Amino acid sequence: MALERLDITAVRNLAQVGLRDLSQVNVFFGDNGSGKTSVLESVYLLGMAQTFRRGQIKSLISHSAQECAVYGQIRRDEGAAVALGVSRDREGGFQAKIIGETVKAASELAEQLPLQVINSESFNLLSGSPAHRRQFMDWGVFHVEHGFNTNWHRFQRALKQRNSLLRRGKITSVELEPWNRELCESGELVDKGRVDYFADLEQAFSRLIERLSPDLAAIDLRYRRGWDKKISLEESLAAAEATDIQQGFTHVGPQRADLKVVIDGYAAADVLSRGQQKLAVCALKLAQGQLLAGGKRRSCVYLVDDLPAELDRSHCQLVAEVLSELQTQVFITCVEQHEIADVWTESSGGELNMFHVEHGSVESVAAA
Repeated sequence: MALERLDITAVRNLAQVGLRDLSQVNVFFGDNGSGKTSVLESVYLLGMAQTFRRGQIKSLISHSAQECAVYGQIRRDEGAAVALGVSRDREGGFQAKIIGETVKAASELAEQLPLQVINSESFNLLSGSPAHRRQFMDWGVFHVEHGFNTNWHRFQRALKQRNSLLRRGKITSVELEPWNRELCESGELVDKGRVDYFADLEQAFSRLIERLSPDLAAIDLRYRRGWDKKISLEESLAAAEATDIQQGFTHVGPQRADLKVVIDGYAAADVLSRGQQKLAVCALKLAQGQLLAGGKRRSCVYLVDDLPAELDRSHCQLVAEVLSELQTQVFITCVEQHEIADVWTESSGGELNMFHVEHGSVESVAAA
């Protein structure tokens, strides 16, 4: 599965960009601020209907425009072509189409174009809130387990309704009962999906981190489901009910789950250098790509922003080797053309498509 064509309109400083020469590995190089990260962000918009950067969606749109738009054409392994289109306006609204048909949920785009991002925001997997790690886990489960998305939405609706009742005050157990039941049924299914996925993720990560850096082989992943593992969610909700009523929200459940990344008993973010943290993040993201390829025989598209940052040449080459073995499409940025060309050629021997980005203009160039 690969993007063959990409048309970008009014995404940050990319006024009008059309790419027709996309291949397995696409390198965008240029000075900082030239717009190369915005190319990656445009692909992300196409698959997720949102930005991977901080800030409001309106900051994604060029100053002179009222909306931005991205169109892409995907070629499946079996030869079928799928057209995707997404637009966002300054009020936050979005329109999306798949093969000309309007879709309402961004999850439908994600199903068509699975994306993995490795950038500065990815460090949140180690140092950010549990929400970042839950989102990471749920991406994996969504793409490998049929029905997870339905269970997840059921749980979110039940949680929202239960919390709404709790905020009213003077609520009784009888009034909470229907939502407790729905919360437990859907929550247990969400947790089971995560637990099953975590078992595979843990193994894939361990193999990859040892390959990328043997010194980091001691890193452990630990899944915390969000309530006492010795009892059921139903029992845990009952035990916390008085506190929930008093404080007005649900204290236990899958919404409190976390993925701990530790080394020698300490949080990895507290003891690893910036470069070591990036290797751990790369191993997590690459592990998800492996599991997707193994579970559904599908590949995801990798968006890698400034791989050489924090990593030396040898570690860049190791990451490139794994990406090459995954046979996944890659969009990758750097400042100087040779920073990626050298390590990728040595690791895979594959041909790279080079694009020079300057002042919002993207031009295909010959590999140096």
